[in-house]
Amino acid sequence: MKILVTGGLGFIGSHTVVELQNEGFEVVIIDNLSNSSEDVLKGIVKITGKEPLFEKLDLREKTAVQNFFKKHSDIAGVIHFAASKAVGESVENPLLYYENNISALVYLLQELQQKTEASFIFSSSCTVYGQAEKMPITEDAPVQVAMSPYGNTKQIGEEIITDTAKVTNISAILLRYFNPVGAHETTEIGELPLGVPQNLVPFITQTGIGLRKELSVFGNDYPTADGTAIRDYIHVVDLAKAHVIALQRLLNKKNLHKVETFNLGTGKGSSVLEVITSFEKVSEKKIPYQFMPRREGDITEAYANTDKANTVLGWKAQLTLDDAMESAWKWEQKVRS
Repeated sequence: MKILVTGGLGFIGSHTVVELQNEGFEVVIIDNLSNSSEDVLKGIVKITGKEPLFEKLDLREKTAVQNFFKKHSDIAGVIHFAASKAVGESVENPLLYYENNISALVYLLQELQQKTEASFIFSSSCTVYGQAEKMPITEDAPVQVAMSPYGNTKQIGEEIITDTAKVTNISAILLRYFNPVGAHETTEIGELPLGVPQNLVPFITQTGIGLRKELSVFGNDYPTADGTAIRDYIHVVDLAKAHVIALQRLLNKKNLHKVETFNLGTGKGSSVLEVITSFEKVSEKKIPYQFMPRREGDITEAYANTDKANTVLGWKAQLTLDDAMESAWKWEQKVRS
């Protein structure tokens, strides 16, 4: 069965391609390489022994998307990762985010709605909840006014998918994930941001290896135990496995609704300082850091209630924060060696 993974050479996408191939799926990757590298294919092949098909393509080019689906008319399902994802950058350059994250989604769905049936997994985000009123966050927590254009594109994306599913043969699962971290245990693939990292863990590992002088911790005046913001850090391999389970749910017609939503997290919140401590423990290195003002668009805390994913989807995170930090550190050391 042929599955399209958009953004499949990115951090979460590449780990999901590995899990799909391990389950016997035939995978086609679309990626424009704006925040990834074709070298990731080699890592996927080393882990799985199989090379996925790869097409360098920009999903913002409608004709290119149409031509792709003419060529690959036997696509049974799509896992859609391809999107810009940095909160801070989205505040500075909102139109880039609206073009990249919305138009690409529309062009994909326009092709899928022509099929007799199609399964669609959407890479969404806990940012749709904004600063949720209660912790942990359940799937029926109200979707708040977005704190950033990035968060808004995820909300709009969910709405577009829901509206489209009502009137087409597309079934969809919206996966709202919390903070993906770590790397594959083989160290063949991992998180490799281009330029200065926008996410905490690669910034920590790059500081640990000496690429960055010190880590900036944005905000130490949050109403939390140590003053730093709290997030739910989920190992990327656990996250990747959830995408395969969600896809199989749709393909096997186990879904109860045309559109289903699941939170993907560990159910446990960790502060920025706790993440630093975890890294220092597994790496036996001290991380120099400096407190900086809060970033616009950041919230105090967000961690998942995972009951629905555990019981309905039949998925549960297995790996710990220490596991994630250890794998991220091994990956960083390999990349810089």
